[in-house]
Amino acid sequence: MGARAPGAWLPAESAETLLVTGFDFLRGEIEGIVAAAGGELRVVADATEAAPFWDTAAVVLVGSDIRELPPRRRAPAVLVGLGGEGDSLWHLAAALGAERVAVLPDAAAWLAEYLSRSRSPEAGGLVLGVTGGCGGAGATTAAIWIAQAAAEWGARVLLIDGDPWGGGLELALAAEESLGLRWTDLSDASGSIDPEQLSDALPVAGGFSFLSWPGSRERQSGVEAATVGGVLDAARRGYELVLVDIGRGTEPLRTFAWDCDRILVVAPAQLKAAVASARLLQELPPVETALVIRGKAGAVLDGPLIAESVGLPLQGLVPEVKGTASATELGRLLEMGRRRTVRRFAASVLELLGGELP
Repeated sequence: MGARAPGAWLPAESAETLLVTGFDFLRGEIEGIVAAAGGELRVVADATEAAPFWDTAAVVLVGSDIRELPPRRRAPAVLVGLGGEGDSLWHLAAALGAERVAVLPDAAAWLAEYLSRSRSPEAGGLVLGVTGGCGGAGATTAAIWIAQAAAEWGARVLLIDGDPWGGGLELALAAEESLGLRWTDLSDASGSIDPEQLSDALPVAGGFSFLSWPGSRERQSGVEAATVGGVLDAARRGYELVLVDIGRGTEPLRTFAWDCDRILVVAPAQLKAAVASARLLQELPPVETALVIRGKAGAVLDGPLIAESVGLPLQGLVPEVKGTASATELGRLLEMGRRRTVRRFAASVLELLGGELP
């Protein structure tokens, strides 16, 4: 999957939002949202008409009726569609290279907030997603160890549990008794969330904040994409590194992966895992993505071959530390994270961030 370089050049000559669509209904919806956000809107019907305004617009929105972009232009910020369009929205977003997907009318409040921030951007943290290339790959373990290492480096870190079916991140941290918000407490949240209030309300383990699904037997129904967007926007403004343990389900991939700036895919050093990882790439957004291999020291030799077969750059090796499985069950992963081999792995991943951490 092609990767886009982070921090693409964005001209600042205009505060105008450009909408490319031929759908009158979609145009009407966006006009109301932009007006509520206090911005200016230019609407064009197709890529040809959009070309003269594309690079000077503060934000480019593309409707789901658009199938091609002007040549040699940056990717659109948001693909905008309507509820009921189903899987086609995410497939189209990946094809066009859109950074976000907004499904209206549910995402109207999120889109208004996004447009408001685009006119007066603030310094924000990096959102790094971690997902398993196959079931049982160890993505949660890797995410915990990376969060722990980054916190020890002095960064403000938030680890987010993105999988309502994963059993609860708090159990792996042995932090189910820690006071603070869980996802179920935020299910009705809407609009802008204050980053300081969010930070103050979240529990802490291993030197970093975390937001988990409850580690209970109760069925978790998930949260709306607009709520996830609001939480992640606040997290960007309140933390230097936001790690998202995405999970592999369709809904977590859509609601969390598309808000990540970069993604790590964790896979065992096995052929079957490589095949599953390659299939997973078709569901991921077009952001910079790398592979980390889980295996013994000898897997380093196989790593480049596996990465080549998957089609991703190799970023590191998650060590096979004896006792990791029992440590996960007993909530002792943070203790394992102090081992030298684990620290070496975490450092290799943090190098991916290119000096963006203190």
